[in-house]
Amino acid sequence: MNMILFMIIASMTLSLALTALNFWIAQMNPDPEKLSPYECGFDPLGSARLPFSIRFFLVAILFLLFDLEIALLLPLPWATQLPSPLLTLTWASTLILLLTLGLIYEWMQGGLEWAE
Repeated sequence: MNMILFMIIASMTLSLALTALNFWIAQMNPDPEKLSPYECGFDPLGSARLPFSIRFFLVAILFLLFDLEIALLLPLPWATQLPSPLLTLTWASTLILLLTLGLIYEWMQGGLEWAE
């Protein structure tokens, strides 16, 4: 028990020390070259602070959502070997149905349309 407590205290101390070190290093004055955007060795053609379209973020979030769905469904073939495969099938079907309904809703709202 004492070893676990020691490891927790050591990890917290190390985390705080590294956070303080990072804050201290970030306070130093960086030169203008480090603050400028990098474009493969060429001078920047425009401002690097141009706003993105909100549609780009929406598609990115949808991609992450469906990527997460795949990650949750990957262990499904092994889960069918559990004592209750019907429960596994029910949960997987519920997850797929919920995400399909979300996709239909997003499609009906026009969130997937790039041209207006």
